[in-house]
Amino acid sequence: MLKIEKLSVHYGVIRAVDRVSLELPRGTLTALVGANGAGKSSLLWALVGGVPRSGGEVYLDDRPLPPSPHEVVRRGVALVPERRRLFGELSVGENLRMGGYLEPRESVRRQRQEEVFSLFPGLADRMKQQAGTLSGGEQQMLAIGRALMGGPRLLLLDEPTLGLAPLLAEQVLLTLGTLRDRGMTLLLAEQNAVLALEVADRAAVMETGRLEPSRPARELARDPAIRRAYLGEE
Repeated sequence: MLKIEKLSVHYGVIRAVDRVSLELPRGTLTALVGANGAGKSSLLWALVGGVPRSGGEVYLDDRPLPPSPHEVVRRGVALVPERRRLFGELSVGENLRMGGYLEPRESVRRQRQEEVFSLFPGLADRMKQQAGTLSGGEQQMLAIGRALMGGPRLLLLDEPTLGLAPLLAEQVLLTLGTLRDRGMTLLLAEQNAVLALEVADRAAVMETGRLEPSRPARELARDPAIRRAYLGEE
């Protein structure tokens, strides 16, 4: 579904993403694991046009995906950014409606909202509550729900468990597995390698801007070097 070929991102003389290549099969969840500063966020933002690409190509369904945020959304790609970036002064309901602003049909927006509530029932009881007053876990659920209101086929997530208690982090990642099971394609950038490798189909390690070839997540989880570096084992 998504094909990345030798994608690079520079910040001045610093190469944050170094000729990265990756393919995402349709209906799979792929995890990017690596330390903070490895380039995972820069890669995701380059895919959606949030930062300039300095080289390489991106294809969605065998067609070039230009670095235009509006075109990216129109083509069915959504990003849930790190630290959520909600409209804190707006209500939960208003944040959700912002996510579906490109969909003109009210019936479709209502259907998508019900699908969000099926994943995160607690949001239905907080539609009038200001988003900034939600707990961290609730805010992350709202951020994912807002992205889903756009009806994406490809969902990118940047550190969705950051700052969450272990139980909430597990709940969020299990929800991503549910979306995958419903046919969505997901790319997850995550420092919590333990949880990411449990839910992902495939995974790849990113270090200092370079991405290793993706492998089945279970295979990667058994790799002794990966277990020492990212799973805390001696």
